[in-house]
Amino acid sequence: MLAQLIVGGLATGSCYALIALALSIVYKTSDVLNFAQGEMAMISTFVALALLEGAGAPFAVACAGTLVFAAVLGAATEFLFLRRAKNPTTLGLVIMTLGFEMILYGFAGWKWGSDPRTLALPISDATVYHAGPVVVSQLNVAMFAVSLLLMALLFAFFRFTRLGIAMKATAQNPEAARIMGIPSGRVLSFTWALSSVIGAVAGMLMAPLVMLDPNMMLDPLMKGFAAAVLGGMTSLPGAAAGAFMLGVIESLFGGYVSTEFKSVVAFAIIVLVLCVRPSGLFARHYIRRV
Repeated sequence: MLAQLIVGGLATGSCYALIALALSIVYKTSDVLNFAQGEMAMISTFVALALLEGAGAPFAVACAGTLVFAAVLGAATEFLFLRRAKNPTTLGLVIMTLGFEMILYGFAGWKWGSDPRTLALPISDATVYHAGPVVVSQLNVAMFAVSLLLMALLFAFFRFTRLGIAMKATAQNPEAARIMGIPSGRVLSFTWALSSVIGAVAGMLMAPLVMLDPNMMLDPLMKGFAAAVLGGMTSLPGAAAGAFMLGVIESLFGGYVSTEFKSVVAFAIIVLVLCVRPSGLFARHYIRRV
């Protein structure tokens, strides 16, 4: 039972990791917590459903179209809303993301209604694989594999590409990056587009598990936020590690203590980590001296 719970927790944590990475990328670059991340992923997943069922597109085409839509949505959010704010404070930008979240939520309810839908993927939660006493579904394997692949691609992107290095420079000091000739505005737009694409992948992977409706990403968003806080909002590897830790802890709590209260674990972790180590377990803690 222990091995089964750990494997299930790692699979769930892989989706939390995608949400945590999406939140951390934006926060690391612009110091903004994007609370519209969940609704952006939800809207993108509905677009995937419309392409698959409404337009009859093949899965590969629907997936590619969804990712393009997610990138445009993320870049447009930064360009049309956040960049237009005059002398914004960090709190003001966070409130703007909350307002945009409600706009997307209301639009989804008006356009697609509140009835749960099913997103048909070429992978199934009913097909299982046996590894000794552990049973793993095909969907869980896909979730874990896609998450690891995206993490590896993100590491390579930030480590070896000029755009990734420009994003890191903008995150460290936007003014100095602008003086050095880095187009900070374009970098921020790309950051939001990349974050939105990662969230869309998480939404499509989670849709078969939670059903597709306007509320589908409310709980995963909070779990991803808790994972990012646990690992460190400014550390991408830390956010991913925190997500896997949260998934395993939550699975063990549900298996040995209570399934009804396992969702409380994420919020308890947020409180404990912020009290003991506000920067997270894997991020550097800076002390400002006056």
